[in-house]
Amino acid sequence: MKVGVFDSGIGGLTVVKSLLKHQLFEEIIYFGDTARVPYGSKDKNTIIRYAIEAVEFFKNFELDMIIVACNTVSAYALTEMQEAATCPVIGVVEAGVLATQNALQDKNANILILGTNATIHSQAYEHGLKALDFHNLQAKATPLFVPLVEEAIFDGAILQATLQHYFENLSKPNAVILGCTHFPLLEDVLGRYFGKETQLIHSGDAIVEYLEKEFTFKKKQTNTSIKYFASENPDALRLTAKRWLNV
Repeated sequence: MKVGVFDSGIGGLTVVKSLLKHQLFEEIIYFGDTARVPYGSKDKNTIIRYAIEAVEFFKNFELDMIIVACNTVSAYALTEMQEAATCPVIGVVEAGVLATQNALQDKNANILILGTNATIHSQAYEHGLKALDFHNLQAKATPLFVPLVEEAIFDGAILQATLQHYFENLSKPNAVILGCTHFPLLEDVLGRYFGKETQLIHSGDAIVEYLEKEFTFKKKQTNTSIKYFASENPDALRLTAKRWLNV
């Protein structure tokens, strides 16, 4: 199978990493809209327009599926993308909700949802989780994490100060949904901050879990090929992919 992976920037590479680990696809076409990142501060109509443009880009390839790695796009524009596409379009929000359900047996668990301003404002995760009878929910927009990851700042004083800024007044959660594809790159430091008792749930693992549940994959793909495209500075995207994915 051939899959397209769409993200507002480089964060969707964390989803690609999970796809490679589980060897689901023969070919991956990655498109990052790096010229217009971040999406999390943009209005709904703009997000939808950019998302449909991504669908038009992917029509240059004969894809079996499109994965929307961007949580903001998944929250605001998934239906419009599905209507515009000629193949299935899968978003990470639904996958993240289902992964949370599978990870937590206690419906009273304290769940912290992290994301961009737009994702948190959409309440997409809250709606999905409440439908599954989870009601002890906290949501926190953490937009500063995105530029920190873009600058490859994965630890140190600046990041620690940012963690303290966002979380010092929050009760300790049982689970944290990393509702932005950039955030898994902070998984180690977030894990240390919240402690080993707190489960971290992120888009890459969630989407793999969802795909294996909903689709049939004939065999493991041991030599997946990847093509990288970006709306600006594709060479920088390829260098980041080489560093993060070791491919």
